Amino acid sequence: MKNFLKNTFSRLLSIIIIFIFFLVLVTILIPKEKEIIVKENSILKIKLEENILDRTSGNPLPQINGLSLSTANNIELKEILDNIEKAKLDEKIKGIYLNISGLNAGLSNVEEIREKLLEFKESGKFIYSYSEVYTQLSYYLSSVSDSIFLNPQGMVEFNGFSAGVLFYKDLLDKIGYDVQVIRHGKFKSAVEPYMYNGMSDENRGQLEKLLNSMSDVINVGVSKQRSIKESKINEIINNLKLNSPHTCMELNFVDELRYEDEVLSFLKQKSENIIDFQEYLNVKSEKSISENKIAIIYASGAINTGEGSYNSIGSETTVQAIREAGEDEKVKAIVLRVNSPGGSALASDIILRELNLAKQKKKIVVSMGDYAASGGYYISCNADKIFANHTTLTGSIGVFGIVPNSEKLLNEKLGVYVDTVNTHKYSDIGRGNRKLTNFELDVIQESVEDIYETFITHVSEGRGMSKQEVDKIGQGRVWSGIDALEVGLIDQIGGLEDAIVSAAELSDLEDYRVVSLPKKTDEIEELLKGLTMKQNVFLKAILNVSDETIEQIKFLNSRDRIQTILPYIIDIH
Repeated sequence: MKNFLKNTFSRLLSIIIIFIFFLVLVTILIPKEKEIIVKENSILKIKLEENILDRTSGNPLPQINGLSLSTANNIELKEILDNIEKAKLDEKIKGIYLNISGLNAGLSNVEEIREKLLEFKESGKFIYSYSEVYTQLSYYLSSVSDSIFLNPQGMVEFNGFSAGVLFYKDLLDKIGYDVQVIRHGKFKSAVEPYMYNGMSDENRGQLEKLLNSMSDVINVGVSKQRSIKESKINEIINNLKLNSPHTCMELNFVDELRYEDEVLSFLKQKSENIIDFQEYLNVKSEKSISENKIAIIYASGAINTGEGSYNSIGSETTVQAIREAGEDEKVKAIVLRVNSPGGSALASDIILRELNLAKQKKKIVVSMGDYAASGGYYISCNADKIFANHTTLTGSIGVFGIVPNSEKLLNEKLGVYVDTVNTHKYSDIGRGNRKLTNFELDVIQESVEDIYETFITHVSEGRGMSKQEVDKIGQGRVWSGIDALEVGLIDQIGGLEDAIVSAAELSDLEDYRVVSLPKKTDEIEELLKGLTMKQNVFLKAILNVSDETIEQIKFLNSRDRIQTILPYIIDIH
């Protein structure tokens, strides 16, 4: 009894100490909001070093020495757009200073920020940019500037796009691990790494079209702002002519070669006051107090059943948000912001069902971000209006299933055997330790075909097309936003703000305010969730595999076996 009381007291004391530690940590590290006063004749400095996401966590703390305490190094796209809009209307802000080397964002989101900067310029205010190194994305964004400055020893990385797909069939063969694939859609290439050692002709063709479409968007944008012919830009890229700072200037990609202190001296001639973008986020602006609300429902990440988070779509969490918006009489319209490569076919159907119920009460407009493909398109297809950016990856109307077979790996490589007792002939189907029979494969194929039929039926009804027309542009094929517009998968090219304006117009709203769903969790709850050490260090650091790729591999090998997911994640720098 004495030991029991002693252990209980020790544990209680430990809990109290940990709790006090967290209170102190939160007090010290959570940033306090302070009133920021903008001086007359100020310049807004935009650096954008954070990861640019559609939605961020509510966790307020930074990452410390590999211990992931939060996503505080992330920033939301809408925060950036709203901040630039605020600066456009702020008489004290005379211009913007861009100092951007690399961008941690998808091309579609960069496209939206760039359009917002062009709107800013239309107000008559200036934009100047400087960098030591312009990546392809940062140069595309900075090309809107009145003048582009480059460090005299710097460089412009503008070499076009390339995509490498990792194939591991031979590796799986060597270790005796078989992946049994069932799919509908000759373009549904998410499973090709398990099947081949290189791209199929269909996959190569669609990937080439996608990359060329993205390249065209950037080249056209740069051509227009820098007055360089597109043919000249292609010639420069093909001959790697941007090989020195002086050549970059001679070819009109930059205006002057200056060190940062020289650029700052130049800016001081226009204003002594430079305010940082992060500081400006805290500057109060007049907000609408209208009772009318437009709800943005964020659907970001892979789609699965159950609960979701800021970077994953859970059917329960998303349905709850849709239902909340649908039942709120003050919410007059819904904007579904989709940034997802897809995922579980079941979860996608559950979400679409709830959206269809909400659509009976109010207008629903979809805004597609970097990805709205496969399951991401599934949940989008029946909206009143669909917006996508030029470079959004969408479509991928196809279905596949995977069932692993580890029998050879276990038996021949590891000397491990599985002996099974079944009550019925196929009780152990899908356990992954044996090869499927032809009958079992046929049953799963039938299920895949049924889901594909349901998919194209939803698209047919939502888009006013015949199922034959949908099947023709389906088969798992991925489209860029501009191509999706041509084949009828979307209604209009535009970003999140365009979708909000459209939702207001469709609902006959003259005044409204915007709210975001699902509601973010409490900051302390997010803090406790975030106290996890970084995983997958080997894959990320040694093999240079991104977190998104790791999550996709994990997703393919877990949860539902029947999935509607994008074939690949394209990471553009």
